[in-house]
Amino acid sequence: MNAVLIAVIIMLLLAVLRVHVVLALFIGALVGGLVSGIGLDATMVAFQEGLSGGAKIALSYALLGAFAMAVASSGLPTLLARWVMAKLGTDDPGTVSKAVGVTKWLMIAGILAMAIMSQNLIPVHIAFIPLIIPPLLAVMNRLKLDRRLIACVLTFGLVTTYMYIPVGFGNIFLNEILLGNIKSAGMDTSSIDIMHVMGIPALGMLAGLLVAAFVSYRKPRVYEDLPIADVKQEESISTYKISVAIVAVIATFVVQVVMQQLGTEADSLLIGALVGLAIFMLTGAVNWREADDVFTSGMRMMALIGFIMITAQGFASVMNATGEVEGLVNASAEMFGANKAAAAMAMLVVGLVVTMGIGSSFSTLPIIATIYVPLCTTLGFSPAATVAIIGAAGALGDAGSPASDSTLGPTAGLNADGQHDHIRDSVIPTFIHYNIPLLISGWIAAMVL
Repeated sequence: MNAVLIAVIIMLLLAVLRVHVVLALFIGALVGGLVSGIGLDATMVAFQEGLSGGAKIALSYALLGAFAMAVASSGLPTLLARWVMAKLGTDDPGTVSKAVGVTKWLMIAGILAMAIMSQNLIPVHIAFIPLIIPPLLAVMNRLKLDRRLIACVLTFGLVTTYMYIPVGFGNIFLNEILLGNIKSAGMDTSSIDIMHVMGIPALGMLAGLLVAAFVSYRKPRVYEDLPIADVKQEESISTYKISVAIVAVIATFVVQVVMQQLGTEADSLLIGALVGLAIFMLTGAVNWREADDVFTSGMRMMALIGFIMITAQGFASVMNATGEVEGLVNASAEMFGANKAAAAMAMLVVGLVVTMGIGSSFSTLPIIATIYVPLCTTLGFSPAATVAIIGAAGALGDAGSPASDSTLGPTAGLNADGQHDHIRDSVIPTFIHYNIPLLISGWIAAMVL
């Protein structure tokens, strides 16, 4: 059996058995390297090289976490939580507000909007989740809202946004990585309308969200009202700090747009976050004496997730070193010969397997693009269909991977009181509701484009 496939299966099995994700990734990488025949020394070297390659990821998460913490210090999360609780009427625990139904859907819509904006307008990625979600858990409990639905809502906003909207993280995924690697592999992408091409896969994600909201998790689910130690409610909200937070958010977005127009989009997110932090400190919204605490708190909040992502880079490095990713792709293609429909499905499934193991769509694309481009050309797929196949294959597995920030982030917020299991309540629900529709819609895109 293919070493990459074995490594991914072992990693997933260990994660389901509640072995820590970092350890599961390491053991999976070790087994994959040994099975491939490259030896223990080469496996460890490749793993360590992958870890060093994750340094930029660590810095990105630290800065984005600090920016998110600065936004939180302005009182915005507290203000939001108070507004929602006031709408629900939680001041009288013995009554049920007439607006419960409206409040439920307003909360879901608000969380979805924040997840979408976290990829472009306010580029904090998943850093907002541990700040926004825990204060709202009491409201969710009162609404008897199934947290698996919220996990699906968050993951939809995180994944669908970057795979469809070419701004912020989406610009990096779609323009820099997807189209960039396809162009490097020898295919002309100058005529590609990326939003048109990725529209069909995005509709598949939307279908999964609708099924989760109106079918799978529409019934009430009871949770206990347990204390959340990390949630701090401020006595008062400063209008000045709220105003500064809005200015910082706008400035961060403008910096991204300007840098993208100037052709320096690679570091636009980091520079945007730095500009936002500078505004907070220069205006006094974050006191200079408190700046160190803000940075430290932000890094502490994102430390575990960042470390898991760095470990995933080590896993990806070992998978590349085995040289069997190409063999997995080629074996799948040979199995179906000239059958384009079957070959497209095979390429999507391989992308799912690889991303499930690595935990990052951004890391999967460079691995598969160089192999898929000549393969798609040989099979007669159009450039648009090729982009759709590679883009969908890369995004497949981000939702539903134990090592993905798209599942780790929701768990970090929803499990603040210990009532949301990472595998059973985040990984499995998002896998079912997004990977299956994305697999189907990605295949349809390959056939019609």
